[in-house]
Amino acid sequence: MSLRIFVPYETTALSLGAEDVATLIRREAAARGLDIELVRNGSRGLCWLEPLVEVDDGRGRRAFGPVAPEDVASLFEHGFGDDHPLAQGPTEEIPYLKRQQRVTFARIGVTDPVSLADYRALGGFDGLEKAIHRTPQQLVDTVKASGLRGRGGAAFPTGIKWQTVLDAKGAQKYIVCNADEGDSGTFADRLVMESDPYMLIEGMIIAGLAVGATQGYIYLREEYPLAHELLNTAIERARAAGYLGQDILGCGRAFELEVRLGAGAYICGEETSLLESLEGKRGMVRAKPPLPAINGLFGQPTVVNNVLSFAAVPSILSEGPEHYASFGIDRSKGTLPFQLAGNLKRGGLVELAFGHRLRELIEDFGGGTESGRPVRAVQVG
Repeated sequence: MSLRIFVPYETTALSLGAEDVATLIRREAAARGLDIELVRNGSRGLCWLEPLVEVDDGRGRRAFGPVAPEDVASLFEHGFGDDHPLAQGPTEEIPYLKRQQRVTFARIGVTDPVSLADYRALGGFDGLEKAIHRTPQQLVDTVKASGLRGRGGAAFPTGIKWQTVLDAKGAQKYIVCNADEGDSGTFADRLVMESDPYMLIEGMIIAGLAVGATQGYIYLREEYPLAHELLNTAIERARAAGYLGQDILGCGRAFELEVRLGAGAYICGEETSLLESLEGKRGMVRAKPPLPAINGLFGQPTVVNNVLSFAAVPSILSEGPEHYASFGIDRSKGTLPFQLAGNLKRGGLVELAFGHRLRELIEDFGGGTESGRPVRAVQVG
């Protein structure tokens, strides 16, 4: 068995030298006559350890990080052993990762993000395969039963929005994903698109089947070129495999999907100005009512949800709505990815069920302030 080495192909890791690390690993292995398989996976969201290099020699994956280009030779000299100063032990046992409740983010960083085989091997498209055997109303009822609320900020019940679009009359219905992630310190949407893009695609296809929409758009911020590249590759491969097009998995129903780039306007993070922009107009907020669910893109009934809302849908279908609803408290069901950024020792993504305390996020996961000074203020958004 050849040694499998994983080096992230993701914006944060790349900005910290992951491409150079990958190049040097190839060179070092060749110079030593070693047979390796280099996998460019996504990121696990442990930004403070990026670039996080993982190695699988048949005993499970072990992590090393943060790895700089000058560390590569020493990793080989130590045989990627646990005695290396950058060794973090088995990846899944890293406390920052182990203590999380990963549902939506269960796959990120594990595989090559645009490998259909990898996605299917980890349960990908299981939700869609169940969805094609259900009626639109059954799909909407499943999402309602999960308790999923919009993850874009307003927390409007997703199932109710879908029900409105399903009941609305229209010659054409649309699914629009708001991927214009513009708030300071946010990167969860980007991690989904760069590390598990098929999950977003699958969620949008299910939404289309649920409300009778045959066309979807991902409105992506222009500042995410890598997400743009990976999404387009994933969409092309999904279409070739029969997950998109005029006859999804032979079920006789159609759904097409494409990415549209925004032009850097912060206001287009608001759903109605996003729709204006998608129509080729200046991004300006529309008066409501009418709601986009009734009179949305090109005046037709439209589901507008953000990346995290659609990304939660595949597991709701595959695992059942009761499983998703078992997380959280009261009316806040499911999990939420918290993005830790700023003056913290351990910045990154933490997925937890609703109900955890802010102090736990800042101190237990974030490790307190990087400067060592007491926490004086936390901006929550």
